[in-house]
Amino acid sequence: MESRMTDKMIGAAVRRVDGRLKVTGAAMYAADHHLSGMAYAYGVFSTIANGRVRRVDDTDAKKVPGVIGIYHHQHFSRLYRNPKTAFSPQDVANSSKVEESRLPFEDDRVHYAGQFVALVVADTFEHAREAAYRVKVEYAKEKPVANLAQSLRKMEPQATPKSFNSGNAASAFGSAPRKVDAVYVTPVETHNPMEMHATTANWNGDALHVYEATQGVVVHRNTLARIFGLPPDRVTVEAPFIGSGFGSKLWAWPHSIAASAASRLVGRPVQLVVPRMQMFTTTGHRPETQQHLKLATDTNGRLVSLQHDSINTTSFTDAYVENCGGMTQGGYSCPNMTVTHKTAQVNHGTPTSMRAPGAAPGLFALESAIDEMALVNGIDPLEFRRKNFAETDESEKLPWSSNHLREAYDQAAKKFGWEKRNPNIGSMRDGSETIGYGVAACSWDAMRTPAEARVSLRNDGSAHVTCAVQDIGTGTYTVAAQTVASLTGIPPERIVVRLGDSSFPSGPVSGGSWATASVMPAIAQATRHALDQLKTLAVAEGGSFQGAKQEELTVGNGTLKHGARALTFAQILQAQRTASAEGQGHTMPEQAGKLSFRSFGVHFVEVRWDPGISHLRVARVVSAIDVGRVVNRTTASNQVEGAIVMGIGMALFEATEYDERSGLPVNNNYAEYMVPVHADQPQIDVILLDHPDYKFNEFGVRGIGEIGITGLAAAVANAVYHATGKRIRNLPITNDKLMDGVPAIRT
Repeated sequence: MESRMTDKMIGAAVRRVDGRLKVTGAAMYAADHHLSGMAYAYGVFSTIANGRVRRVDDTDAKKVPGVIGIYHHQHFSRLYRNPKTAFSPQDVANSSKVEESRLPFEDDRVHYAGQFVALVVADTFEHAREAAYRVKVEYAKEKPVANLAQSLRKMEPQATPKSFNSGNAASAFGSAPRKVDAVYVTPVETHNPMEMHATTANWNGDALHVYEATQGVVVHRNTLARIFGLPPDRVTVEAPFIGSGFGSKLWAWPHSIAASAASRLVGRPVQLVVPRMQMFTTTGHRPETQQHLKLATDTNGRLVSLQHDSINTTSFTDAYVENCGGMTQGGYSCPNMTVTHKTAQVNHGTPTSMRAPGAAPGLFALESAIDEMALVNGIDPLEFRRKNFAETDESEKLPWSSNHLREAYDQAAKKFGWEKRNPNIGSMRDGSETIGYGVAACSWDAMRTPAEARVSLRNDGSAHVTCAVQDIGTGTYTVAAQTVASLTGIPPERIVVRLGDSSFPSGPVSGGSWATASVMPAIAQATRHALDQLKTLAVAEGGSFQGAKQEELTVGNGTLKHGARALTFAQILQAQRTASAEGQGHTMPEQAGKLSFRSFGVHFVEVRWDPGISHLRVARVVSAIDVGRVVNRTTASNQVEGAIVMGIGMALFEATEYDERSGLPVNNNYAEYMVPVHADQPQIDVILLDHPDYKFNEFGVRGIGEIGITGLAAAVANAVYHATGKRIRNLPITNDKLMDGVPAIRT
C-alpha cells in the first residue's frame, strides 16, 4: 500500500499548499515585519567607482526630523570578518559564507559605485531616506576599471585552480582536418527578483533575531554569528517566504550586516530595504565573460579536440570564478580536452551565483561552437550532437547514474518539427518574416547535501513538518507535503509545513537545484520514524492493537491497519492520551565517487526576423528535460518555463552597462535594464521525461530549477544564424547587430 501511495502522490500535479497565503497577501516577507518601536535605515551609496572617502558631512542630514543615528567608517561597530573557507555544501549546518568579504564601513576605501559609504537610521522610512539624500560625501577619485576589456588592457588575468585536461588538445587541434576557433562574450547580468533585498533585525540582550530575504537561513545565521562574535544559538534567521532570488540571496550582503549592527547601536529593531538601483551594485550579479572555444573533428564529424578557455570579471576585494567550462567537461565525447578559467579585476561589486552559474554563459559558448562545428562538417546540428554523445562522463571516468538525452532529442525534435527545417540560410519564410530553427543541449550537475527534518503525526489527524530549508517560490512547501502524504496517506491539505527558520532542523541552501533532492529523503526518514513510534504506541499495553507485532501493521489513507481492522492515526494517539508521534530525519548523500550525476535536456527554438522593421522575436520553444522523477508536474513545468524566459532575456535583452569613464552603472533600473515582458513570451512546450534516478536518492528525483536556462541562449543564437546568416557571438542579440549593413560584432 505504501508503494501505491507513493506512486499516486509523487508526480501528481498537487496545488501549492502555500498558494492561498500568497494570493491573499497573508504570506510574510522580510520587509513585511513591522516590530514595535522599529526604526528604518537607508543607505548612502558611493557615487564613484574607485577611490577613497575624504570626508562625510552629515550636518544637514542631522537636521531632518526623526534622525536617530548616522554611521560611516569613522563611526560604526567593530565587527569580525567571516572566513573565506567557511562554507562546505556537505556541512551546511556549520557553514558560513559572504560573497563580499569586506565588512560595511570597514575603512575609507571605495571599490565600486553603489558601495555603502554611510547609513542613516530614523524613525520613519521617509525621514531616513530624506536624511540620506542630505549626507554629503567628499571623495578622492581614482581612475576606475569599468569592464573586462579595460581590465585586460591594464593587467594580466589571474589563473584559478578550476581547470581540466585530458589527452593533448592543442596537438590534436593542430593536426585536425576541420576546425572552429571563435570567441564568445556575455555581459554582466543582474538578478532583479521582484522582492527587494531586505533585513529586519532586532536584538534582545545578546541575542539577534533577523527576518531576511535569504536563500539559506542556516548559513545566514552562522555568518551573522561569526561576524558579531556570537555562538550560533544566539542568532535566529527567519525567511518563511522569499520573492525569489535566482542566486542573489544565497549569502549575506553588506545591508544585512549593517542593519543588524545598526539595531544593536540604536537599541531597537531596524529595517533596511535595498533600493532597486543598488540591487545592481551591492547584492551581486552574473559577471562578464570572454570565452575562447577551439573545436576540431575528424573527417567523419567526430570531435578530436575541444579547448574551452574562459575569463570572467571579479571585484578587487574577492575572486569569484564563473565556472563556464563545468558542463563542457563530460558534455560530449572527446579524447583531447582542455578547460581553463581565469579572473580579471574590475571596479564592480563582487559577482555571485546567478541561475545556473557557469553553465548558462558556458553553454551559450559551447553550444554555439558545436553548432558552428556541425556546419563546418556539413552535418545537421542535431545529428552532430547525437554523433558525439558521451556514453559516460569521460571527465570523471565514471558511468552516468542515468542519462536519457537521446530520448530528449527524439521527443523534442518530433514535437518541434525539426525534420521540416530547410538547412539553407534564410530559406524559411512566412510573409515578411524569415524563420530560423536552432537547437542546443542543456545540462546541470545533480547535487545533494545533508538535510534534517522533523515530522509530527498529531492526534487531530494532521501532520506537521519542520525543516530549515527555504521555499524561494519553487514549491518546496508543496513537495514537503507530498512527501509526507505519499508515506502516510494523509491528504496534503491536512499537512502543515513550516520552513525557513534557522531554529528548525538544519536544511540546505535553496540553490544549485539541490534542495528538493536533499530534503525529500530527510522528510521521508522522519515520517517513517514517526510511523514507527505510532506503531509502537499502537501495539503497547492499552494500545489499539495491543499484542500485535509492529511488522504486521500496514499504513494507508492516514490509518494503521491490522487484518480487517483499520484505525486512524488520531484514534490510535487518542487511545493512549498522546499528543503526537514524532520522527526526526537526518540523511547524507551516497554513491560519491562511484557514478556521475547530471541532468540533461535539449531546447529547440524558432525565431522570426522581420528585416523590414528590424524586429526579432522568439516564436516557439520546445524543451525536453531529463531530471529524474518528476515530483510535481505543475511546479516542475513552471520551473522550466520560467528558466526558458530567463534564457530569452539572456539571449536578447539583458546587459548591465557601465560608463567606461566613471565606472558607474548607467541602466540600473527597471526602465532601462531590459527583460522579457508579456509581449515577448513565445509558445513554450515542456516535455518532462520522468525517468527516476534511484541511484541518486530513494525518490529518483534530481533538481530542476537551473537546467532550463542552460543552452537556451545558444539555441536562440543558432536559430538567428539559420534565419539571417549572422553568427552573433556576443550577447545580447540586439536588433542593430542584425540590420543590413551593420556587421555582426566579433571579438
